[in-house]
Parts: sequence; C-alpha cells; structure tokens
Amino acid sequence: MGTIQVGTASWTDRTLLASGWYPASADTPEKRLAYYARQFPIVEVDATYYGPPNEQTTKLWAQRTPAGFVFNIKAFSLLTGHPTRVSAIYKDLRPETDKKNVYPQDLAPQTYEEIWSRFLTALDPLAQAGKLGAVLFQFPPWFGIRRSNKDFMVEVAQRCKPLRPVFELRNASWFEGANQTETLDFLRAHALPFVCVDMPQGHRSSVPPVVAATADLAVVRFHGHSDKWTSKDIHEKFGYEYSSAELASWAPKLRDLSDKSGHVQVFMNNCYSDYAQRNASTLIDLLGSD
Repeated sequence: MGTIQVGTASWTDRTLLASGWYPASADTPEKRLAYYARQFPIVEVDATYYGPPNEQTTKLWAQRTPAGFVFNIKAFSLLTGHPTRVSAIYKDLRPETDKKNVYPQDLAPQTYEEIWSRFLTALDPLAQAGKLGAVLFQFPPWFGIRRSNKDFMVEVAQRCKPLRPVFELRNASWFEGANQTETLDFLRAHALPFVCVDMPQGHRSSVPPVVAATADLAVVRFHGHSDKWTSKDIHEKFGYEYSSAELASWAPKLRDLSDKSGHVQVFMNNCYSDYAQRNASTLIDLLGSD
C-alpha cells in the first residue's frame, strides 16, 4: 500500500477559532499553526485563491512547522480563469478599469505573465524547505471538456515545473459517458494528477466522485453534502459534518487509490466550526484500523 496523508483546507477559519478546537494556549497565529501541525501532516491553503501570497508569509509558514510538514497551495483565481477582484491583484499590476472583477483576457499579456511569475516565486521558501506539496488548480464550472482546455492544463504543468500542479475539474462534461475514460486517459498520458471530489450532486458545479489514479500522486477533497450548497454564505455552503459511517465507506477507496498511485493527499474542506478537523481525525483513525 502507498502512503495517505490526511489534513484540512484551513487552520485559521474564524468559526474554527471559535469552536474550542485550539487550546487556550494557542493564542497567536504562530502557535495555532504549530498546534495544527502536531495534529496533521498536511494542510491545504485556500486563502491563496483569493489573493496571491508573498514570500515573507510562506517563509514564516515554513519556519513555524516541523520537518516533513506539507502545504498544498490553491492557485490564485486569475490563473484558473475565475473572475478576480482587481483589488486582489498586485498593486503595481492592477489594470486601469472600472470593473470590480477581471479575467485573464482583461490584462495585458506581460501583466498576466508577471502575475504567474510572482505567484510561483512566492512559493520558493516552502519548496526550498521541502514543505511544498502540490499546487491546486481548481477550474471554474464553465471549464468544460475541449481541446483548448486540455492544452491549457498541459501548459499549466509546464509553467509550474518543477512544482507539482494537481487538477480539479468542476464541469460534468469531463465525466459524461465515454468522456470519463477520455479525460482520465488524457491525464494519465501527461502524468497530470487528478483531484477527486466528494460534493453535493445536482448542481451546475457538481461532478461525480470519480476515484482514479492518473499519476504517482492523487488528491481527494471532501466538500461535504450541505443542502445549502448554492448559498452565498461560505459556512452554510461547507457546513456539513460527515458521519463515521460515511467516512468508513471511503477508507477502502482511499487505500485502493494509494495502491494505484503510490501517494494520496486527502483534505477535508467542510470548513465550518471544527467539522473538518474532527472528520480528518476520524478518517485517520479509520485508515489506521484493519
């Protein structure tokens, strides 16, 4: 069997801080990260989707965690084609526009290239410390199966080298009928790691929980099954606590995935209160049992 690392997609959420999961002694950002890193071997940083990190921040993350701890970084929204707040872009690179949100095509090509460069460079301290796992590219719901989008994923992998991108697809067309085999074969042909998601079904952004190894790394993200998935309130959207039985049903799938890929990263993204942390602990216990 390969290795499986389990963690969560946040350690700073305000509802987590209010939940009592952290001991009273963990009363600073530094102490909270250190405490989290004693409980789990890995974390996913989602804040980098909303605004790119800076090198000083990633340097502190590296310094405040033990050897072997791993950070996965979610790619800045502009780099995955999502609408991006102008105010989130590096100050000296912001376009002169009345728009609140922009897309890559709204920027001068050299500006887009510079954003890519700065984003990846900001991850250097983690990479140098051996603490950078993968960079998550979560594409928007309108990113459907077509040649240009496949080409873009290959381009992303080239841009990121030697860093490791992983790919989360949020358009069901990639998995409809024969497309699923085509999608997985394409990812395998280019050794692009696939991100499996467990999420509410029946929505525009819903994709089925396909569990497949397409490279020597596989990622599984648990988004919960909230009946308020379309809510603008992020805590209503992700406020779902998995039952032990639900998690137990995933344990054999994760073991099989680790056999096929060699290494699996699992992230609980049901980030409301301490749901993700408690579910991650339960899943670790389940994976450790026969």
